[in-house]
Amino acid sequence: MTMNETVDAKEKEIKQQDQGAEITALSTAVRKKRAWGVESLDNKVNKVGIRYHNTDDTSAPPLNGHVTALDHWLIKQVLHMIGHPQFTLVVWDGQAVYGGDKDNVPIVTLTDRGVLLRLIVDPELHFGDLYSNGRIRFEGDLSSFLIDVFGTMPDYGTGNKLRRFFTGLLHHTVGNTLDRSRNNIYHHYDLSNEFYQKWLDTEAMQYTCAYFPDPDMTLEQAQVAKLHHVCRKLQLKPGDSVVEAGCGWGGLARFMAQHYGVSVKAYNISREQIAFARNRAREMGLADRVEYVEDDYRNIEGKYDVFVSVGMLEHVGVNNYTTLGDVINRCLKPDGRGLIHSISRNRPGQMSSWIERRIFPGGYAPALSEMMKIFEHHDFSVWDVENLRLHYAKTLNHWLDRFEDHADEVADMFDESFVRAWRLYLCGSIASFESGVNGLLQLVFARGGYNEVPWSRSYVYSTELEDPAAGGT
Repeated sequence: MTMNETVDAKEKEIKQQDQGAEITALSTAVRKKRAWGVESLDNKVNKVGIRYHNTDDTSAPPLNGHVTALDHWLIKQVLHMIGHPQFTLVVWDGQAVYGGDKDNVPIVTLTDRGVLLRLIVDPELHFGDLYSNGRIRFEGDLSSFLIDVFGTMPDYGTGNKLRRFFTGLLHHTVGNTLDRSRNNIYHHYDLSNEFYQKWLDTEAMQYTCAYFPDPDMTLEQAQVAKLHHVCRKLQLKPGDSVVEAGCGWGGLARFMAQHYGVSVKAYNISREQIAFARNRAREMGLADRVEYVEDDYRNIEGKYDVFVSVGMLEHVGVNNYTTLGDVINRCLKPDGRGLIHSISRNRPGQMSSWIERRIFPGGYAPALSEMMKIFEHHDFSVWDVENLRLHYAKTLNHWLDRFEDHADEVADMFDESFVRAWRLYLCGSIASFESGVNGLLQLVFARGGYNEVPWSRSYVYSTELEDPAAGGT
């Protein structure tokens, strides 16, 4: 199923679900309205500081429809859900009903009443869909707006048990079986290599956090710096055997073989990525030292000096962490060492429901405590943890700039809705890292009795700025 077909099917499903949900929302609101009376309802709305005046925006298509007292009450509920961030809200009659007298703030326009009802039902999920299909219009800096929302939104994860319960029912993460994992990867990574080439680094197409020891580095230089950073942490030496779980387009495996003299066996279930990686290895004369296997991490075979996984853990599923630990224990030699690089959260919690459904199906960003399930069952010792959170925010800003430079081409490949969806995904990701909701953890580990640990971390940084600036992979 193509991306567009998947989105269409999901949209149809949501429409069917929302018919009942919207009726329920309206029914509840009507009952409250009747209990208060219309006059009391308007007074309650005004108490939260909503201001009313006409807008003069003639660039957008005309908006039509009457806004009722019930609509204003529902608007109040939505604003309460997101914590009243700084923006101007325009509704379908062309009026600014919140923040309208403030300058230099984003403008969000709801094109019809159905938008409001969907936001009441599930603002996290439906904002993404409504923005993507143009029913929510946005003017301003989307990343900054989302950072503000992250900062103002109430902490429902701890403060509201009922909301947490229902959120868990609606947004639960299903188990990533082997077949489901394949389908999830095809959904995201097999959109086409051409699409990713338009905005990832040109050297090795690294779709993971770059590393900026010098903030003025180009994206290409920072991605090479990340590869060196990983290799140094693993203390690679010529002759080492390495197994990589989830190799993307194969850049790390080729880099290890070319610059550190190791042999690599890299696993991935994306057909598009594996085909690209094999072709690039042949072009670089590395096919005898790098083997790309189109298979799941659960089927890794052999014994290796080093285990590495960069950007795969997010697709494993927390229920499979002990299985991943079993795989590492099975394939790692007694004196072996490993590194896992993954997006993280400050504490256990659900991913954005919209990103999970539309962008990364089956995705889950673990807390550090959850990642320990990988190691504890087999007495692995974690001896280095680093959070590259702000490095990922900077990486995403580079990706967003390049994506916007090619937005017209992406629209020709897919459609405008796809462009808006991915713009929101990239901006939302920037916001999550800059606001501290997400982090990027690199964990280095070995067996409990491993004693070849350097007495300082100078080996990681001693030549940090020399190799990256030299260029490619």
